[in-house]
Amino acid sequence: MFTAVLIILSLFSLTIPSSSSSDQQPQTTADVCIIGTGIAGSSVSHFLRQYSPTIAQIRMFERHPVVGGRMATVTIAGETFEAGASILHPKNYHALNFTHMLNLKVKGPSPSENSFSLGIWDGQQFVFKTIDSKSKSQLVQYLVSLANSIRMFIRYGISLLKMTGFVEVTVDNFLKYYESRESRPIFSNVEDMLKWAGLYNLTTQTLEDELVGLKYSPLLIQELITVITRINYGQSVRISGLAGAVSLAGSGGDLWAVEGGNWQMAAGLVNRSDVTLHLQEEIVSVTNLGGFYELNSTQGNSYTCQVTVVATPLDELNIQFTPVISIPERKLQHTHATFVRGLLNHAYFGLDAVSDIPELVGTIESPKLPFTCISVLKEHSAEDMTYKMFSRQSLTDTLLDQIFSTRKETLRINWGAYPHYHAPEKFAPFMLDDMHLYYVNAFENAASTMETSAVAAENIARLIISRLSGQQQPMSLYGLKTSTSDSNLQHPEL
Repeated sequence: MFTAVLIILSLFSLTIPSSSSSDQQPQTTADVCIIGTGIAGSSVSHFLRQYSPTIAQIRMFERHPVVGGRMATVTIAGETFEAGASILHPKNYHALNFTHMLNLKVKGPSPSENSFSLGIWDGQQFVFKTIDSKSKSQLVQYLVSLANSIRMFIRYGISLLKMTGFVEVTVDNFLKYYESRESRPIFSNVEDMLKWAGLYNLTTQTLEDELVGLKYSPLLIQELITVITRINYGQSVRISGLAGAVSLAGSGGDLWAVEGGNWQMAAGLVNRSDVTLHLQEEIVSVTNLGGFYELNSTQGNSYTCQVTVVATPLDELNIQFTPVISIPERKLQHTHATFVRGLLNHAYFGLDAVSDIPELVGTIESPKLPFTCISVLKEHSAEDMTYKMFSRQSLTDTLLDQIFSTRKETLRINWGAYPHYHAPEKFAPFMLDDMHLYYVNAFENAASTMETSAVAAENIARLIISRLSGQQQPMSLYGLKTSTSDSNLQHPEL
């Protein structure tokens, strides 16, 4: 999920579900081309190899010089920070399994992050601020946390508890996607995949309408929930209900990331999947020649494959498909991530000292506000910090000089981060033609996170193997054996 760390409520406990596999394994042989090496593309390659080791060859194409897609890091003052998809939920089981399988190190929130001070800024004042304490005493931190919980409850009432319940129900429904393959169908479209898990109705109306119908406090919706959706999806509570519920789930406790960068999951999966990797090679056309596809690249190369998987958003790419494909028009929500090493200007926020500024400044929905959030990533000293800002437009130097009293270093990244959500959602098909042209990112219109991409990729892998094998029924009738062999082809450039 493209998010900042927002520690507000501890919602979930971690219990890893058991997995199962059957003895019967379909034999399929095919050359597969995957466009995109983010978590979606790398997960497809992984699950294809895991479920059907007889897939002949997998080629992966990446227009950038590194794998990872919207998972990327920046380095400021010798420190590495997530620049794109930042956090994972404790029940993101595919990501957890990838991390363990690849021997990556999990980085959970530090004690200081768990006690992050939060302020909700309306452009003129903080309408709500939590109490902050720099004490390292666990007792003091506990008392401060308790006091903040009481203050939140006084302001937002019983709706806070309703919010927890709403998220828990959504997460429990999502957990159906981890059930054994024997009991879980293969889905040829997003709508059926969502309906099977009891999630489809949440995509038919906005989060605001959903919460109003549940009689949530208007103040909670306008302030705290708006802060969360603006941070996690750069949009208001008018986003669709499922995306909103996923956004709220990303505001809980026990959130985690991969030490050194989440992009390592994609790199590790690519390394293990015996793929032929084409970096800095963009695919510009895909032509169905009957029985196979011809892919042409910016390098002037031509490739043929029986199966083609598009694992990157098509919304801002100019790939020419022959025959022409038809998918619903969709706009991406651009999030501008601005990293600043320096010091915030307390006068900009109407405060007496920098220490009075909360470590996470969230904002309400207002056209007057130039940014969606500002958070402290690293405190180098009392006069030197690294901040991360999200905004819907690029922030000018003039504006940054008003917000900051000093700036030693500034780095800007413009992400086409996730869909611009609206309800009712319309979904592109998983199968872009009647043969073997697939689109993983169709699922993003439900919710865009690292884990939802992996869940969609796992379904796409099973769908490919099922259709190559001539199976027209859910794969649960046939079963697939898991391959645990290590890859022999490694990519040191990753």
